[in-house]
Amino acid sequence: MKAMILHKCGPIEQGPLEPADLPTPKPGVGEILVRVKVCGVCRTDLHSVEGDLSVPKLPLIPGHQVVGIVEDRGPSANRFRAGDRVGMAWLYSACGRCEFCREGRENLCAEAKFSGYHTDGGYAQYVVVGEQFAYPIPEVFSDREAAPLLCAGIIGYRSLRLSEIKPGQRLGLYGFGGSAHVAIQVARHWGCQVYVFSRAREHRALATSLGAVWTGMAQDELPQPLHSAIIFAPAGELVPEALRNLRPGGTLALAGVTMSTIPGMDYETYLFKERTLRSVTAATRQDGQELLDVATQIPIRTTTTPFPLDEANTALTMLKKSRIAGTAVLEIP
Repeated sequence: MKAMILHKCGPIEQGPLEPADLPTPKPGVGEILVRVKVCGVCRTDLHSVEGDLSVPKLPLIPGHQVVGIVEDRGPSANRFRAGDRVGMAWLYSACGRCEFCREGRENLCAEAKFSGYHTDGGYAQYVVVGEQFAYPIPEVFSDREAAPLLCAGIIGYRSLRLSEIKPGQRLGLYGFGGSAHVAIQVARHWGCQVYVFSRAREHRALATSLGAVWTGMAQDELPQPLHSAIIFAPAGELVPEALRNLRPGGTLALAGVTMSTIPGMDYETYLFKERTLRSVTAATRQDGQELLDVATQIPIRTTTTPFPLDEANTALTMLKKSRIAGTAVLEIP
């Protein structure tokens, strides 16, 4: 099979992903073999490729926003049939036994594995995934439309939940890439007023087209304080700016898998009066299914930019430079 493989982490501008011809993997017990049609390009892929995250496996095929067709099934795999269209997300597996799994918080499982990070992912023609961690893809979405929902969408949805935003309230979104452009559609569906902060003019324009009531820069003054906010950009310096814009009792959720250093903050100015600061760590399968359900009801429309598989380095470079509106999607031959 054709794939883009990482042998050594390095700056994406140096093209660390290399084309390769590899044996097609075989599904094990409870697993399915998926013929990949498209794979979304995520900032987490960029962090892995460049070494911002400590990659546990090399060589590695990145990619975890996969839409494809079931090609084969391993022993005891009977949830899907050959020919079914399925998706694979960031959460690849969890132990199912620990206290976090029993509490419905499998995203915090110490034995959790993640697609395209602990395991080979979707920058390839084929991928193997446990059938219990795959999602049936609703017919209302094309392959390209569905791909961003499987990570950007799921993380955006969990971030909305952890931000404690309520219908009709004011929500701030810092950074307007793949996750935020899905999250705003859910928030608008809930009747929220959404304020978007982004350096990129084209991202602010997209936010306005999706229903943002205000767009601007992080340092701009708002007409009124926010009930909740989410930071999608991996920029720690945004934390005090976002907290400054929260009303008393508000919640700020940090959606990134990594973030630059958060500056020191004056307690009374930024956190006093019961403001909450919390991180978001991966997501559960329940988050994924709830997101797909609400996405179908709306229905969510994702903005995507297609690239051929062998241009994965280019797609990640453009993502790094904030030159992609919505989500980059690799089309697999």
